[in-house]
Amino acid sequence: MNKTSWHVLSNGEYLTASSKLAMALDEADAVLIGVGAGMAAADGFTYAGPRFTQNFPEFIETYRWLDMFQASVFEFENLNEEWAFFSRFVDLNYMSQPLGESYIRLKELLKGRNYHIITSNADNAFEKAGFDKNKVFDVQGKYNLLQCSKGCTPKRYNNEELMKEMIDRERSMKVPDDLIPYCEECGAPMELNRRNHTDWMVEDEQFFSDQKLFHNFLDSYTDKKLLILELGCGYMAPQVIKHPFQQLAENRQNALYMTVNLKDYRIPPAVRKRSIWLQEDIRTLLENVQKEQQIIKMKTYETEQ
Repeated sequence: MNKTSWHVLSNGEYLTASSKLAMALDEADAVLIGVGAGMAAADGFTYAGPRFTQNFPEFIETYRWLDMFQASVFEFENLNEEWAFFSRFVDLNYMSQPLGESYIRLKELLKGRNYHIITSNADNAFEKAGFDKNKVFDVQGKYNLLQCSKGCTPKRYNNEELMKEMIDRERSMKVPDDLIPYCEECGAPMELNRRNHTDWMVEDEQFFSDQKLFHNFLDSYTDKKLLILELGCGYMAPQVIKHPFQQLAENRQNALYMTVNLKDYRIPPAVRKRSIWLQEDIRTLLENVQKEQQIIKMKTYETEQ
């Protein structure tokens, strides 16, 4: 299969962004999707602005934080205050995060297709939208799980009931001592299951099972037309999705690399001729694709009558 086998590359010059995405999806034998913070932000799940200021007012007044990214790596003076922040953080970004419309639309677009998703987001968006859990790889961890801060055991623990109790019993930006979680194995403080600045986190049996399903998918479509689709992946952690996706596109001559992002990120020369940058808002793009497909279905139905 040669480099010009994608019709969307040779015939898509005058197509709208939504038509390019729809054409690429229809051409592909399989679709690999990488989802980053940009997709969550498109549905309003931002780490800055009113969503941040309304939920952490006293923390912001005390520490002058600019956003939740800064807050999430802040070095607290004590665990009582740290968990007062993170219990609210988990509630906002996991337990109480509403259904994202873009995730519902993505699920509809992928219906009947061979696909797999890898996401750097640790929220509940895919669960909430009802995606098949065997088709989603949460490579950066999950906010509703705890891990030993020392990594003494390859286990992760659900934290939702604990987070609810912390929120209920928090006073003056602190939770009681008896709610602070410690590792049952070594006694070290527990922390959220997420990768730190050294790219480390606890990976348990479930993580490795999900990772295997992801790699099995890639191996199954080595010689097929693979659409490598990036949705809102930037340079907060390019080593997780963006760089591996670009490398995969370079190594597979039958792959098409499509990135959806409002920002103009560099695309390596080796894959530029087999790449498409859609400078679009993700929410609007998926909505337009859905509308176009509905129109096509209506016209097809009318023709058959």
